[in-house]
Amino acid sequence: MTYRYKDDVEEDSPQEQPARVLIVEDDAGLRTLLSELLQGEGYETLPAENGEDGLRILQRQPVDIVLLDINLPGMHGINVLTAAPNTQTNAEFIMMTAYAEVETAVEAIKLGAFDYLRKPLEPDELLLVIERALDQRRLRREVASLRRQVRRGPRSKIIGRSKALERLFDLIERVAPTRSTVLITGETGTGKELVARAIHDLSPRISKPFVPVNCSALPETLLESELFGHMKGSFTGAIATRRGLFEEAHGGTVFLDEAGTISSPTQVKLLRVLQERQVQRVGGGAWIPVDFRLIAATNTDLTREVEEGRFREDLYFRLNVFPVEVPPLRDRLDDIPLLANHFRQRFAEENDVDPPAINPETLARMMEYAWPGNVRELENFIERAMIMYQGSLAVRFDVPGSAGATESASIQRARNSRWSIADLEREHIFSVLEETRGNQTKASEILGIDRRTLYRKLKRYERVDGAN
Repeated sequence: MTYRYKDDVEEDSPQEQPARVLIVEDDAGLRTLLSELLQGEGYETLPAENGEDGLRILQRQPVDIVLLDINLPGMHGINVLTAAPNTQTNAEFIMMTAYAEVETAVEAIKLGAFDYLRKPLEPDELLLVIERALDQRRLRREVASLRRQVRRGPRSKIIGRSKALERLFDLIERVAPTRSTVLITGETGTGKELVARAIHDLSPRISKPFVPVNCSALPETLLESELFGHMKGSFTGAIATRRGLFEEAHGGTVFLDEAGTISSPTQVKLLRVLQERQVQRVGGGAWIPVDFRLIAATNTDLTREVEEGRFREDLYFRLNVFPVEVPPLRDRLDDIPLLANHFRQRFAEENDVDPPAINPETLARMMEYAWPGNVRELENFIERAMIMYQGSLAVRFDVPGSAGATESASIQRARNSRWSIADLEREHIFSVLEETRGNQTKASEILGIDRRTLYRKLKRYERVDGAN
């Protein structure tokens, strides 16, 4: 029986490494027999005649399994076991004991050993216990990896802390480890592809391809060829046989964006692929098995599309196994400051510029706007602002499409918040500074005050903001 274990090897590495077994045994004859037995089964072995030597090996290199005799000269086996975590924590320990030492072996298991074997050792039993220990080690590593992914989770890419977004995170983390098909709905610009990637990244398929397809960007014939592949000569321009994206995504995830735009003939073929988990290339006769997870997204109401006969009902139910709705930005306005600062920093770094500030008044106006283009519209605004207001103290935000909307909103906010004259003055000064892109000389002229007076007022505002 040969058991090879992949340890600390990249997922796409073409060759697995043999498991490494440290044999800590003072009996030279038994140590040699164990080394020969395990090497014959494909393991790499490291011999040590006492506990001190064993610990030195553990300090120098990673080990998968430690065969550890309990009754060692010098440092006792239990002491080696308890000292080992100071060197490495990934190895599994299998204790070797004489009959009279069974109670000590049980104590070793309480201290973290995987199992114990009585001497004289039975080769088949030894190999079986090592195999089980390696399985245990692999499972522990997978669980630790999944926990790290969950801690990072979608929050590493999807910015926000609002209640609406917390509900979205919960859905992502629930469905990600499963094989279920997911239908992501939401308005344009809400970040549906980010959600799809987060589901893939939290799934067991993370090491396999994530293949996005924008169904609305491809004409019907080209979409069919892209998804299912084609044979050489099957149509004009098919100069070579080509695998489709379902084949390319084998073991991974296919993301069909704008799935509501798929034509009726392609819907039929897609339904067949989802039912049979096989794909037939355009112009081909053979059915090719495929293994993929499907995530679809749409900004259209598919139930209405079904009612009006534009989308197959059976395909809709195949897609809508686990629905996930991405909230529009107007339902998560509390996230705007986080998003704005994230985009501000990102675009400043990409363009190597000092980013102008986004002061509280500007943020307040931004949070009063409905953002029909959602996060994408906000992202585009911040990118433009980093260019337009480069070198200025702060950016300016005017509600798009309405010249007086910002002023009206400010007046309404002043009434609702019962602003004082000083508050109104401050708002007006900051508004003029934004209009002049931070040029205090121009702002002073517009305000009808000298620069020194403007400077003193700004310093006073800074002290007030700092105190708050």
